[in-house]
Order: sequence, then structure tokens, then C-alpha cells
Amino acid sequence: MSGYLDIILLVVLVVVIFGKLKSILGTGADDTKIIMISKEQFEKAYQELKKNNAFNESNVTQNAENMSPLDKELMKIPNFDKNVFLKGAQKAFEMILSSFSKGDAVTLSKLVNKELLKKFEEVIEERKAEGLVSETDLIGFITTEVESVNFIGQNKVNLVVKFVSEQVNLLKNAEGEVVEGDENYVQTISDVWTFEKSLNPKVNNWLLCSTRKC
Repeated sequence: MSGYLDIILLVVLVVVIFGKLKSILGTGADDTKIIMISKEQFEKAYQELKKNNAFNESNVTQNAENMSPLDKELMKIPNFDKNVFLKGAQKAFEMILSSFSKGDAVTLSKLVNKELLKKFEEVIEERKAEGLVSETDLIGFITTEVESVNFIGQNKVNLVVKFVSEQVNLLKNAEGEVVEGDENYVQTISDVWTFEKSLNPKVNNWLLCSTRKC
């Protein structure tokens, strides 16, 4: 645990000092330029941080210790940012919902794994055979949260995400008549989806591998 906290402290120290150095030294109009500083300038910046209590090791350590067990597990995923992931998960949810409703297997193949794609395609074909058309309107999300993380061996990780959203779902026959649902009724629906990804740091895309209602 000590080694783990040392890494966190080091990263925070580097980020804070870099930010402070930008304010002290300036980077000019081009922020991509490499900043060359002397040992004395570095020490000056660090001492000013300590003076202003901008960096407090005890506070950083306490924050790390107060992290939830789930967040500690999420930190084991290479290049993972929970906020970025949740925004991406919502976008994937919207795209998958729309593609499944429209029977767009090509788009689905880029967002779900092979096993789930096969199940989706079976439902799509059944609807076509019965002359049914699905229409889904996602009004918006109420909550989206990661419920659990599961590491599968040393190569893969699964994240279980709960979506609570408002939707209007209709099923129409070949004549365009509504046979299921109400276009004036907004449903509050809870979905639990599981996404999977390789632990290879070079692989960033998540694929949906299972869905269920709750």
C-alpha cells in the first residue's frame, strides 16, 4: 500500500509543480514548447507550494485512503477515467438502442461483442418475419453509474453499468399501427449493461457483452 501511495503522491506533486511553474515562468503563446528550468527555479516553485500549502502530502494520502473499494479497483484499469467512460457509455447506450430499434446490424457489430450481436440479429430477423417495426425515443438519462468491476484473468476486464433513463418505446405492424406501447407515455427504465475490454493499454474501445432489465 505504501508503494501505491508513493506513486499517487509523486504524480500529484509533478502535476501541481508543473502548473505552478507555468504561472511563475510562463510558457508564451505556444503551450507545447518544452520548459527548460534550473534547479534553483524548481526549488523556488516547490518552496512556494509548501508555503502556500498548495501541496499537502497528508491530505493526498487521506484522499487515497478514503476512496471507495470500487474506485480503487477502477484505478487498476490502464488509462481509465471514470467520468470519460460514463459519458462514452451513455453515447454507446444511445447508439445501440437506436441501432437495435432500426435493425442496423452493421453499427451494432462495432459496439457489441460477437455473442451478443448474434442474439440481437435473431430478434431483428424475428421482427422482420412478423412485419413488425420497432421505434425507440431516448428522452434522457436520469442516472448512470458503474456498479461493479470484474477482472477476468490478466487479459480482460468487465464493467457493470446501471442506466436509468426515460424512453418512449413503440412496436408497429406493417400498416404502421401501434400494437405495443403508447407514444404519449414516457417510461422510466432501468437497464444493467456489462461492457468488456482488453487490459492492453493500447486498446481503448469497450464492447457491450450483456444486457438485462432491473
